[in-house]
Amino acid sequence: MLAGISVKSERNQKKRYTYPPDMIIIEFNDIYKAFMKQEDVKMAENKECSSAASCSRESCEGCPSHNGSGPQSFREELNPFSSVKKVIGVVSGKGGVGKSFVTASLASAMGRQGYEVGILDADITGPSIPKMYGVHGPAEGNDMGLFPVSAQDGTKIMSLNLLVDDEEAPVVWRGPVIASTVKQFWHDVYWGDLDYLFVDMPPGTGDVPLTVFQSLPVDGIVIVTSPQELVQLIVKKAINMAGMMNIPVLGIVENYSFLKCPDCGKEIKVFGESRLDKVAKELKLSVLGRMPLNPEYAKMVDEGMFHKIQNPYLEEAVKKIENI
Repeated sequence: MLAGISVKSERNQKKRYTYPPDMIIIEFNDIYKAFMKQEDVKMAENKECSSAASCSRESCEGCPSHNGSGPQSFREELNPFSSVKKVIGVVSGKGGVGKSFVTASLASAMGRQGYEVGILDADITGPSIPKMYGVHGPAEGNDMGLFPVSAQDGTKIMSLNLLVDDEEAPVVWRGPVIASTVKQFWHDVYWGDLDYLFVDMPPGTGDVPLTVFQSLPVDGIVIVTSPQELVQLIVKKAINMAGMMNIPVLGIVENYSFLKCPDCGKEIKVFGESRLDKVAKELKLSVLGRMPLNPEYAKMVDEGMFHKIQNPYLEEAVKKIENI
């Protein structure tokens, strides 16, 4: 079960799972020390590593010789009482591009198609999915696992904000602890039978994306970007990381593409002309959608009413995901 929580329940007897605010830093500092001690033991036992004499803990994590094999050796087992057919990661090279909104939009779109869907909120230090859907903890569970919270549209959600007493309390954890929590959201959560699990990842190419790519059977990723000059650099970073981890890139979604005038309907390019087509052609990627700035969407998200949003701008993304 999740670290810091003792499980003393009989099968099918629900228990409440929370992280008391005053325990967050203390408990996980101890966990971090134990985790790093285990990693030192793993390195010492790795006799077959060709560069063992010169490697450090940090460099050993990305080495193909770590544990005697490639990234597959990091694969985590899914909760034994769950079945997830497809795992879709949603990533971005930088923050502030609306990645969580795209994640939720894809999940809702697939749900409306009749699929069973869930969202694993891997943005541990900045979770926003529960707020968007208006769901709150504490999550419950039993010996089968921790139960995700279901939104009004049936989307199953697991996020750290569903496990803390104070949703506004900062999560002051080190990278290895955050990565471990993401893995526990995979093997300790009773997801049931899902057709699609969408993983909302934090921006960049750090610990969490690396953990997800190595530990979960990711079937493909959707890259979210915005129409700015940095788009090419941002997209390439995400693509290069996916390539290193042998993860298929399904395509690109551009957010904030335009603002539609409420009076005349004219599309206003708030962030300038899009470079998406040029970048997609150069990188041989599909454009899966262009989403506008929509004040009504923002209002519904702030009110926790995301399930009411009808987003028609991701039809290509839905088709792509269905055909994986």
